[in-house]
Amino acid sequence: MARPFPREGSGRRRGPVRRSARTLLIVCGSKETERQYFQGLREQLRNPAVSVVVRGKACSPTQLVAYAKTQRSLGKDSFDEVWCVFDVDQFPDVSAAVTAARRAGIRVAVSHPCFELWLLLHFAAHTAHVATYKALLPILRKHVPEYDKTRIDFAVYRDGRTDAMERARKLDSSGQDYARNPSTGVWQLVERMEER
Repeated sequence: MARPFPREGSGRRRGPVRRSARTLLIVCGSKETERQYFQGLREQLRNPAVSVVVRGKACSPTQLVAYAKTQRSLGKDSFDEVWCVFDVDQFPDVSAAVTAARRAGIRVAVSHPCFELWLLLHFAAHTAHVATYKALLPILRKHVPEYDKTRIDFAVYRDGRTDAMERARKLDSSGQDYARNPSTGVWQLVERMEER
């Protein structure tokens, strides 16, 4: 005969309840560069406390925030945090995008002038103003000669992550001063991905 389930209050203890992982949705403002980096980081970290979904969409910052809101509200997945990762570069709508994101409860990781600054910080500190992606590219290629923004090999950056975070904090300790050149708030997102 099958054993009946214990009744509530019967004195039997339940087993430990496993806390579910925090879920992060990361929406990147390019189809490849940022998306490939964060997918590589997710694989390296294999953090059981964080579940990470990465999506890419090449568009302006305000369009990216609108897309992130849509992705969050689809209801298929429930996300504890939504992040938008984008560049200042030549976009005139960065300030409007940051404001819209804050109103929607979406966090941002903005790089000025571009995400490649974050990649560069894996190898060296850089504090001088850089006008554009094209101006930053030769500096990054001194460290990664074969750099191609359409094919990111995360293994190239893996060992420099801690240094990149430290260097990025020195550029902007708040992670929110997207008007400062150079600066990047990506370190805050990486910190959230690492958190247990």
